[in-house]
Amino acid sequence: MRRTRIAGAVLLAGAVTGLAAGPAQAQEYRYWSFWDGKGSSWAYATEGPATVRPADGAVAGFRFAVSADSAAAGKPRAAAGFDAICHGTPAKDGRKRIGIVIDFGTASDAPGGERPPKARTECAQVAEDASAGEALAAVARPLRYDSNALLCAIAGYPKSGCADQVKGAKEPASSASASADAAADGGEAAGGGGGPSAGLVGGVAAVVVLGAAAVWQARRRRG
Repeated sequence: MRRTRIAGAVLLAGAVTGLAAGPAQAQEYRYWSFWDGKGSSWAYATEGPATVRPADGAVAGFRFAVSADSAAAGKPRAAAGFDAICHGTPAKDGRKRIGIVIDFGTASDAPGGERPPKARTECAQVAEDASAGEALAAVARPLRYDSNALLCAIAGYPKSGCADQVKGAKEPASSASASADAAADGGEAAGGGGGPSAGLVGGVAAVVVLGAAAVWQARRRRG
């Protein structure tokens, strides 16, 4: 088990390091971001869905979009309202209900040849100690991962690709805008302004952790 955990940590570090490398330009990426529902609004998650264990009544959101940092990341467009999502799912002893919002993004953010499905809201009823990632897996299969256990697709979308760089990177913002983005992300962009910002790396790392956790759980069950 210890050897498996170490391997998972190495995979996570390698994936994040690879994403952080890039030209000194505001490179954008197409990826799934993870959000915490805060009342009727959304907050960019500070932990990965594999480590967050929401209480009954929480809402977790996932948005597929193109962005260069967390400050510019598109939020789920549906409201984070638990009552509206889970009103038809009665409470059960020993279980908890988590509202799941899945926003597949816009046509302009879709990979070539694909059309994003309509946004979905689901009420996941899972074990009391379940993570947000386990709640997602309960209602949005098939999930797809890459060889580094990075979450690439939810409910089969997109059909291919995984946190791909988008061609035609935008020119770097002005110094004032860059400083504002850095402050919003809680630090400078990774690599001194090259590649995705710290916020984006954190967001992608979150789904890496989700994938690694799923792989570890599957191996544990087979063992």
